[in-house]
Amino acid sequence: MRKKYLFFDIDGTLVNGGYGSEFIPASTLLALQKVREAGHFTAIATGRAHVMAKSFMEPLGMDNMVSDGGYGLTIGGKLLGITPLDKEKVCELIDECIEKDFPWGLSIDNESCRYTADERFMEVTADSYLKTVIRKDLDPHKCDRIYKAYIACLPGEEQKLEKLKELPWCRFHREYIFVEPADKAYGIRKVMDHFNGDYRDVIVFGDNDNDLSMFTDDFYKVAMGNATERLKKAADYVTADINDDGIYKACEYLGLFEKVNEAEKM
Repeated sequence: MRKKYLFFDIDGTLVNGGYGSEFIPASTLLALQKVREAGHFTAIATGRAHVMAKSFMEPLGMDNMVSDGGYGLTIGGKLLGITPLDKEKVCELIDECIEKDFPWGLSIDNESCRYTADERFMEVTADSYLKTVIRKDLDPHKCDRIYKAYIACLPGEEQKLEKLKELPWCRFHREYIFVEPADKAYGIRKVMDHFNGDYRDVIVFGDNDNDLSMFTDDFYKVAMGNATERLKKAADYVTADINDDGIYKACEYLGLFEKVNEAEKM
């Protein structure tokens, strides 16, 4: 058995339950323990911001993470950096939102809050995922960097925003969209380059369409039983549901509990 580098999405893959009530199945924790004991490498690969994901690292026994949709890199428990969005393109999008009367918000630092210029974003979304702070003087053009943007719009309304076509975005809530990086494979390759690893030894695990960004031909791809149909079609292997020991069964099927050849640990 060659040493493998395992990268796991968080929500719906390692962790189940809604925001604020997440839990990690016991079989998942056991599987992670056994693959590490066998000599394999484990890391998180999430779209979540670093500040929103780091609390999962200790319970999962991991100190390596690709966060911020592939643009954040943590190695050995140390955040090496987060690449922001293209500021010019985000500013053009927010200018269009103001012109067309779409409420908006921004994440401009590695903190668990977003900023808005007025009350309308919260009035429209009533969202509790992030603490929202109102700054009347908020101007994206004057921000040093922008990590994420949030646009209040119902499904289909985002088509009215021409500048949105130039940025990565996804929808997790009916009331608004996330404008955020979406290239987990980019971050995974950065980790592999850091350790001089072979991309062919990467195994990725995911459940949602935003995981398509790491379901590339470079890597072996595992979709959860609870994954979207698009992700399952792109997978090399579909395991059981997260609540049916999906991670454990996948690791067992792939032989990841077998000890790594000592020569392959380097």
